[in-house]
Amino acid sequence: MHLQPGSNHVSPSPEPTVSSQPAQPSGVIFVPEYFHQADMNHLTIMIADMLCRLTAHNDQIPLTSANLTRFHSRAPPQISVYDYLRRIVKYTSLERACLLVILIYIDRVCERVRTFTISSLTVHRFIIASVTLAAKAVCDSYCTNSHYAKVGGLSTQELNSLEVEFLGLIEWRVAVEGSMMQRYYVNLVRQHSRFEIAESVHHHSTSYSQEDVDGDDNMNSSPDGSDNERGQSEGSVVAETDYVEGLRDKWVPMGE
Repeated sequence: MHLQPGSNHVSPSPEPTVSSQPAQPSGVIFVPEYFHQADMNHLTIMIADMLCRLTAHNDQIPLTSANLTRFHSRAPPQISVYDYLRRIVKYTSLERACLLVILIYIDRVCERVRTFTISSLTVHRFIIASVTLAAKAVCDSYCTNSHYAKVGGLSTQELNSLEVEFLGLIEWRVAVEGSMMQRYYVNLVRQHSRFEIAESVHHHSTSYSQEDVDGDDNMNSSPDGSDNERGQSEGSVVAETDYVEGLRDKWVPMGE
């Protein structure tokens, strides 16, 4: 997975050679070999970092009317990519696979639409649309669109429109194999200076350090302290009273 000049792809990169490996940084955090065992906080940090690098690169590209899409906001939302991902994980009990699929969907969209870029104006809407589709494609249970919309700061109608647009962009290729998710995970870890796969280092424990992580052990708990339940099908509604109060203090709706 790598950034290419003039590109916004995050496709897996070739296996690095020994000579190209950077020196091991101090305070490295070791993560499990397989993505389904990864700590959710660590995975969120790595994916947010990748998306921020993409947005920083693509924000330098002049915006023209030909590049405008339904995913563009009028102004960058006031919530950071990292906080936005944490919010979605917390209030939708998002699975690890859905986070990784965001990166895979970026590549699939950019394969077909060369002018599409992940920028500070598109990244938030792209994330919530990706998560909504990914949950339906790879999970046994998921929330309703109205729930995802409230968590994402959009109206249900807007999210529905983004979902339809998204399906057209990727030609309904929403299914993702576990082997592809694993490949993206491995390359994602390799591109972050603070993380390293434990199995690739000899004589190290597989436990991970909590250094540099907020330590939010209640990520998947609702604001009132009870477990945050997910909808058990498209027709099952998550209890809104569990999260609405928790959204009001710091949430700023995305610029439209």
